[in-house]
Amino acid sequence: MNFKNTIFIAVIILFLFQLVVMKQDAQIKEAADRPTIALSTFSLYDIAKNILGDTAEPFMILPLGVDAHSYEPSPKEVIKLYKSDLVVYSGAGLEPWIDGFDFKNRAIDMSLHVNLKNLTHEYDEDNQNHTKVDPHYWLDIQNMIKATELITKEFTVLFPANKELYNKNRDNYVEMLITLHKDYKEKLSTCKLSTIIVNHNAFSYLSSSYGFNVKAISGLSPDAQPSAKSMLNLIEHVKEHNVSTIFFESFASDKAIKSIANEAKVSVDALQPLGNITANEAEQNLSYEDIMRSNLEKISKALVCK
Repeated sequence: MNFKNTIFIAVIILFLFQLVVMKQDAQIKEAADRPTIALSTFSLYDIAKNILGDTAEPFMILPLGVDAHSYEPSPKEVIKLYKSDLVVYSGAGLEPWIDGFDFKNRAIDMSLHVNLKNLTHEYDEDNQNHTKVDPHYWLDIQNMIKATELITKEFTVLFPANKELYNKNRDNYVEMLITLHKDYKEKLSTCKLSTIIVNHNAFSYLSSSYGFNVKAISGLSPDAQPSAKSMLNLIEHVKEHNVSTIFFESFASDKAIKSIANEAKVSVDALQPLGNITANEAEQNLSYEDIMRSNLEKISKALVCK
């Protein structure tokens, strides 16, 4: 009797084991068959995640905490990108590694579908004004709306059965962006000061949209070294205009900006340009909206807005 029970239990265990293996094989096959969607910056990734919902899992090309300006993909990452069914990259010179990259499938340069602006910065080394395209266009909420529309269209091509869901998610995301724009406009409409000071000018789209100015100790690259003259000019501006706070970027060195703050006796805080996020921000599950609202509070306080 005990022998029969043992055989019966062994058969049941074997059957359950086969079911588990079959389920795992099905999940692996489903994952292999699922389109791979890559997005180069956090802002584009946030759009994709909100549009897709639970229907697919996009991935961000930039590793957490890595500056978009200096990132270079590893050979393993290059292969993953090459095989991706859809790659949406920021463009406008933000990703130098993209030049000459051969994508196997569909790749979209988002900068070709939004409104770009030029940024002029004076470099004291040669007293020349250098004009470059500012790649931080996602800080213009109208550009985020354009990007949302295009990404939604691309997803409906990949997953036509989910078109109704994607359009609904798009409408909700755009509604959030419109509300965010209204809040920025209202909050920054009446301010005592007119200029924020940052270590690197990633915020020209914000300043153009909402009527304030930006003074930076370096140009578009956070790695650029400021000159002594530019630092002295900023210290004079801070003292003359009673500036209370100056800003640095999460992914850039705060050494120069802290030096200015110490000399001018003002506080230092971080603004997030949203090209990428830190591991800590990811653990908090912060969204584009969350970080933009945090930036708004800091900027409005620095500009002494009502």
